[in-house]
Amino acid sequence: MKLAVLGPGCWGLTIAKLLNNNFDEIVVWGRSEDLSPTLINEKRIEKPLKIELDKKVKIISNLSEALENAEIILLVVSTSGIRSVCEQIKKNGLKKEQILVNLSKGIELPSLKRMSEVILEVLPDIKFAVLSGPTLAREIIEGHPTLATIASDDMEVAKKAQKLLNVPSLFRLYTNSDLIGVELGGSLKNVIAIASGFASSMGLGDNLRGSLLTRGMAEMVRVGVKLGAKSQTLYGLSGMGDLIATASSPYSRNFTVGSMIAQGKKINDILSELGSVAEGVKTSKALVELAKKLNIDLPVSNAIYEAVYTDITPKEILDKLMNRKLKEED
Repeated sequence: MKLAVLGPGCWGLTIAKLLNNNFDEIVVWGRSEDLSPTLINEKRIEKPLKIELDKKVKIISNLSEALENAEIILLVVSTSGIRSVCEQIKKNGLKKEQILVNLSKGIELPSLKRMSEVILEVLPDIKFAVLSGPTLAREIIEGHPTLATIASDDMEVAKKAQKLLNVPSLFRLYTNSDLIGVELGGSLKNVIAIASGFASSMGLGDNLRGSLLTRGMAEMVRVGVKLGAKSQTLYGLSGMGDLIATASSPYSRNFTVGSMIAQGKKINDILSELGSVAEGVKTSKALVELAKKLNIDLPVSNAIYEAVYTDITPKEILDKLMNRKLKEED
């Protein structure tokens, strides 16, 4: 069996390593400019995380070769690159039995479309699923177990992907038919994780962090249900589970972004220092635009958007949230 991983970033390489024993052949595809000589020749990277792949893993820039005869294809690129990569896949074509699974979490700008909407717009009629859950790459590389969810509108596709990608004792997968809920949970929690990092770095205490997470979770459910998700899905692995992990770990890029914002650093400097994508930054902008479109009040998410995209100070953000008009809890 062959696995194709599209995206040579930290998460793509992590999942390739995790699934090493599940497949006879593993190919990681990336643009030639994204493939370092060390990765191609020695099958390893040192930053932002040290990852060493098995010798059998092939690192290539030929997409046609990567897709050929792959039972399952994992799409692990930044959300801003999803449409472009799917257009390239379309030129090569997929066989009807091949399954494409998206692992990227975010919302496309300026369309405000979920990743599945973007992918299926370019590649209609494919066998498609989404994988989402608490999957911090560093912990997986260190051998710690976790759980996640495979979602699809076609449960036979979800079950086949579940069987192919489950790793005994390390990576337990559940199936779910609520594609919208699983997708939104993985995307929206990144914004709330920034809020958690912000509160942590300011030394505001666990009471406030717990409060922000709870009110942030309420916002996730508010948006999700309005867009057709089931509330119980958002309280599951891909929503609350991923939120708890991402909003409490220094290994989380979004948590780190929030922490650095609280220190007064500007977002361009933060992203340059991180050297990797933090999807919550762009998702905060998409979420605020969605809130206007849906006429939904999202004070925590809006505060993070302002923290990222305006010159508001950390203290002003806190005062703005704490001194809003009193209301009933919802």
